[in-house]
This record gives sequence, C-alpha cells and structure tokens, in this order.
Amino acid sequence: MILPGGGAAFVEFFGTALHPELDQKFLVLTLIAALTTLAYAVLGTLLSTVIGIVGGVLASQAWWMSGVRGRARRSKAGWAVARLVLAVPRGIHEVVWALFFLLVFGLNPMVAVLAIGIPFGAVTAKVFSELLDEAPRRPYEALQAAGVRKLPAMLYGLVPLALPDLVSYSFYRFDCAIRSAAILGIVGAGGLGYELVLSFQTLRYHEIWTLLYALIALNAAAEVWSGWVRRRHNGPSHDPVLIGSLLVGILLAVLSIWWIGLDVRVLGDSGNWHRAVTVLGDAWSPDLGPGGIGNLIELTAVTLAMSVLAMVFAFFTGVLLAFPAARLSQLGRRTNGGLVRRAGRAASMVAVRIILVVLRAIPPPVWALLFLFVCYPGIVPGALALGVYTAGVLGRLMAEAAENLDGRPLRALRAQGATEAQVFSYGVVPAVASRFVAFGLYRWEVTIRETIVVGVVGAGGLGLLLDHRLHAFDYRGAFAAMLALAVLTIVVDFASAFARRSIR
Repeated sequence: MILPGGGAAFVEFFGTALHPELDQKFLVLTLIAALTTLAYAVLGTLLSTVIGIVGGVLASQAWWMSGVRGRARRSKAGWAVARLVLAVPRGIHEVVWALFFLLVFGLNPMVAVLAIGIPFGAVTAKVFSELLDEAPRRPYEALQAAGVRKLPAMLYGLVPLALPDLVSYSFYRFDCAIRSAAILGIVGAGGLGYELVLSFQTLRYHEIWTLLYALIALNAAAEVWSGWVRRRHNGPSHDPVLIGSLLVGILLAVLSIWWIGLDVRVLGDSGNWHRAVTVLGDAWSPDLGPGGIGNLIELTAVTLAMSVLAMVFAFFTGVLLAFPAARLSQLGRRTNGGLVRRAGRAASMVAVRIILVVLRAIPPPVWALLFLFVCYPGIVPGALALGVYTAGVLGRLMAEAAENLDGRPLRALRAQGATEAQVFSYGVVPAVASRFVAFGLYRWEVTIRETIVVGVVGAGGLGLLLDHRLHAFDYRGAFAAMLALAVLTIVVDFASAFARRSIR
C-alpha cells in the first residue's frame, strides 16, 4: 500500500512551499489566471444563489408539511418530488456538466458558468431547505395560524431565524465555486486550474505552489468578507459593511462579465440546442459494459466505501478544528486571564483558520496526486484526498455554526457559576450538534460526487469508470455510470433527510 520512496517525494513537494516561483512573467500569468477563476466563481455563485433561493423554499419540509391535515399525503408527495428533481443535477459533478456544455457551446465562457451554477444551485437549494427546516418554526406557524399566507409567513417568520446560516453558506458556496472554477481548468476552461495541470505535468513544484497560494489567497479573502457580513446581519440596514458588500458584489458581477466576455445570446442559439439534443440522444439507452450490472454495483459499492471512509475522517477532524477556529468570545466568553492568554487564544484561532483554508483551498485532485506519491492507486489515496479536503470545508462550516449561536443561554450558565468546561459541554455542544450532523450528512452527498474528480487519478469507483468511458467517447457507457451515481446520490439524500428528522 505504501510506495517505496514515496515519503521523500511528498516531503520534497511540501518543502518547495517556502520557495514558490516568483518570476515576474509567471506572476503576471498567475494574476490573469486568478482573475479568470474569480470571474467564473462570481458568476457561477450568482446563478446558483438564484436557483438555491427558489429551490430551497420549494424543497423545504416547512413549505410542504404545513397546512390542513387532509393535504398531508399530497404535501409529502410534493416534497419528495421536489427533492428528487434537485437530486438529479447535483448528483452530476460540475466537471461532467462542463464536458457536456463543452460539446454544446464549444470553448465558451458560458460553459464554466453553467457548469458551476446548475449543480451548485441544486446543492444550495437542498442546504437552504435544510437550514430552513432546522430553524424554530413557532413564529412561522403562529403567522399562519393568524391567517398570513404561506410565503409571507416564511419570509417573516422563518427566514430571519435561519439568515445567519444562509449567509454563511452562501459565502461558503463562493469558496467552493473558486475551487470548482480551478478544477474546470482540466477541461480547458482556463484559469488557475489549467495552469496547475500544465505545472503538474512537468512536475514544476515551485510553480504549483505559486498557483496554490493564489487559490489560498482567493479563498481567504472570501472568508474574511464572509466574516464581516455575518457579524453584521442583525445590524441596521444602513450598515456600511452590508451596503459596501452589496455594491462590491454587483461590481464584481459586472466586471466578471466583462473580463471573461460572457455572452448570454449563445443560450438562444438553436444550433446549440440541436447539438445538446444530439448528445443526449447518443447517450440515451445506457450501456452497462462488459461487466454488466454486477460490475456497476461493485464500483458503486467502492464509491460508497470511499465516501464513508473520507467522511469519518473529515467529520471528526472538522469537529476537532472547528471550536479552536471559532470566535467564541463574541458569545460572551470570559476574557479574563491576562493579555498573554488572550493573545495566545487569538493566535491559536488564526493558526487553525489558516490550516482550514489551506486544507480546503487545495482541490481534491491535487490532494489525490500528492497522496499517490506515498500510496499505490486505489481507494485509500482517494479517501484521504477527499477526507483532508472535506475536513477543511466542515471545519469552517462548523466554526461558523458555533459563532452563530445565541450567547444568552451561555451567559446564563456562567451566571449560575458554571465553569468554561461545563458551559462548553452543556451549552455549546448540544446547541451545535444537530447543525454539525446536518453539515456532515450534506458533505457526505457532496463527497460522493467528488469521487469523480479523484477517480481520474486512479482512486477507482464510478469516477474511474466514467473517466475511461468519456475518453473513449462512449456516451452510453458514461450515462450508465452517471445514472448509477445519481441513484446513489438520491439514496443518500433521503437517508440524510431521515437521519436529520430523527435527531431534530
């Protein structure tokens, strides 16, 4: 399982982190690539947020399960259909979407925007629906009992309570969009991902680290921006940070359209739609391949096992890193203990946050390639790559969930003489447990999708099968692999919903 000499290559790669490529021409190239990646991320996030807001309301149990009891059966059917509709686009990774739109539109900026926006929109809708369902429903139900219609009751009675987590998740999707925009470079979208592929092919570690630092800087900037907005979501409507963030967002969207030369008119071209129908027609009637259904089931089991191993590692690592990364002092935590102790806490928090940024800024395929320096190709390097990356993602989401807690119960416990350990055990942990589990279950589904991008480097499972069939232009075989992945995603989706209802 361990490659001889693999540890030395692993150490050599990380050793070059202190000596990135600083040649002026390469720095200019990196800046241009970073701006392209940022533009794709901004526009993809904008599209996904619009889809997520509409889909999140329609896929929430709060929307379907309230009202007259006689409609309960029909409401459950409507909720199940909404979840099923959202499961299909998010079960297909953005790389696969990019390959499809590449066949339809050619080398066009719209490829990357749609490839990010559609699956991210479906994922955002699912998470928005779950966050709405996790919010206290009494104000919402009280408004409905008073005769307020369902949509206004949700906007005034449910959305404000879930707003901190909704905002946090929106900025998290922006983080993910930056990394996805980089990954799309492997299919010719340009940006940092394309430059990373070129540098990896020639094993130019110094250039790789320059490009990775650019990715880390983009993600860190998004996280700082996210923190500013979250800490002011309950402030006055004329708060300069909120107004400035809105203006910056609009400006970024406009500049992004100009930078990549986005032309929405390609969506109305009948020739493009004809090509789309042709590709879908060629892919229809899935081909199971030489191994038949048995081989497909076996590869599905490998994919599931890889995702489970990755999530076990990621969840517990995320929990361990989340609390040191959280700014719990804003919840009324005691700040006594001297200047040195407070400075130590602050330094520890910053250090852990930097670690989380690095873990999630490096895309899973890069982590997989790094672990292949040490391990033989197979499920282990794939699970480790997905686990390390997902730990960085979960650590951030969990830390923000802790920061979004209501500080009044914690201050009440301290007023009764509870120690910090008791406040943490009886006040913080129970309050965030359901959110932690919800984030973990959601990331499990995303991790199943991410197995595609680590499968292309030899991790196995449906990702490797899909990669082989796409390279062979076997669209019917590729459709069979995607169908199996979509079915697996739907199963995990409903299992996730059942698990969350059980612990609510």
